[in-house]
Formats: sequence, C-alpha cells, structure tokens
Amino acid sequence: MADTPTPSVAPSAPTLRRSHPLASREEDLRALTGGSVGVRPHLAMAVVRAAVPGPAARAAEDVLGTALPTRPNTWAPAAPGGGGEPGAVVWLGPDEWLVLADEPRPEALEERLRAALVPVGGSAVDVSAQRMSLRLRGAHARDVLAAGCAVDTHPAVFGAGTSAQTLLGQAGVVLLSRSDAGDDYEVLVRSSFARYLADWLLDAFVEHRGAEAPRDPAPDPVRPTTGGATP
Repeated sequence: MADTPTPSVAPSAPTLRRSHPLASREEDLRALTGGSVGVRPHLAMAVVRAAVPGPAARAAEDVLGTALPTRPNTWAPAAPGGGGEPGAVVWLGPDEWLVLADEPRPEALEERLRAALVPVGGSAVDVSAQRMSLRLRGAHARDVLAAGCAVDTHPAVFGAGTSAQTLLGQAGVVLLSRSDAGDDYEVLVRSSFARYLADWLLDAFVEHRGAEAPRDPAPDPVRPTTGGATP
C-alpha cells in the first residue's frame, strides 16, 4: 500500500511590528528636551463632515459624547477611546472637524462614526496615518513655539480649548492649547514632515536645555598673598 503523502504546511507569515515615522526620534526627543517633548504614536484620527445644526451633527455628538465645536479655532474634549485618555474634536471649518482618540484599532473610530453619520447625510474618513501628534510641555514650551510660529500663544488669547492651523518651523501644523498656564500644547503635523519637525524642535530646545538645573555655587575668589606672615 502506497504511503499517503504528507500535506505541505505553508510557513506562517512573520508578525510585523507596528511602527511610526518618529520611532527613531522618540527617545532623543524625550531625553534631549528633559521630557518636554513627547510623541503620541498610533493616535486614531478621523475627519467628520456634517451640517450644523442637523441630524448628522447630532449623531456625531452622540458617538463622541460632546457637541461639535462651532466657534472657529477651538476644540472640545471628547469621550475617552479604548486607550483611556480623553480624545478631542478640533474645528477645521464650518462643517469639518478632526477627531482624535486613543484606540487599539484606529479604524474602529471611523467605523463607529460612519455607522452613525452616513445614514443621516454625514461622513467620516479615517486619516490616522496622515498626521503625527507631538506634545510640548513645560516652562519653555511657549518660548520654543515662538521661535517658529507666528501665532500668539499667550494664555490670555490662546488658552485651553483654543486651536490654530498654522506653520511651525515652516511645517504646516494644527496646534492645540491644553492648558491655561501656557505650558501644555499638542502639535499635529503631517507624517511626511514629522521627522523634520522633530529635528527642528530638538534644535529649538538647545538654548533651554538645562536652564532650570541647579548650578554649583561660585568658588570663593582667590586672594593674592604677600610675603609677610599671616597675623
């Protein structure tokens, strides 16, 4: 009796490690800025289009847990995603918003929004790969922004909940203020410009590096001695 041939088993595909455009800069950004610059990798993002007021806007609000901001250059906190940290809904235009959320699967944000918006005339598109998120914190955050951004970021005019579509170091960004103290900002930059902007930030932080570190007291001045005996 002939032997039954053993079926060949195809080798399993290798598991690809998830990465992002700033993977090679993340450690340097944290170390060389004293933790003032951080990266929020794999942040879920979706562009929502809806008429306000209208059923699509109300459907988006039900999903996000907050009203869509209608005042230009503002953003509103949204319900936390799967990652736990609260999201954000950023005004981009009269009928357009950028939604940010911590999600284990970025496409899940689009799925939830599309299911609610499309039947009532709205739309939602996943743009998670379009931008990277950088977080600027600390006493020198405003100084660094002022080196390459024309927007006045003083808390009196750019407090928490304010946003701007502007340039930072000649790179187009969406800038969010997350504090009324002028010490916490989020920068959303196109993925293709992310490494450039990371290097620009490292350069801009050079003059502030170690500025708050304690200094050793100056030594006592050396007094010249004379040939006579000390009394």
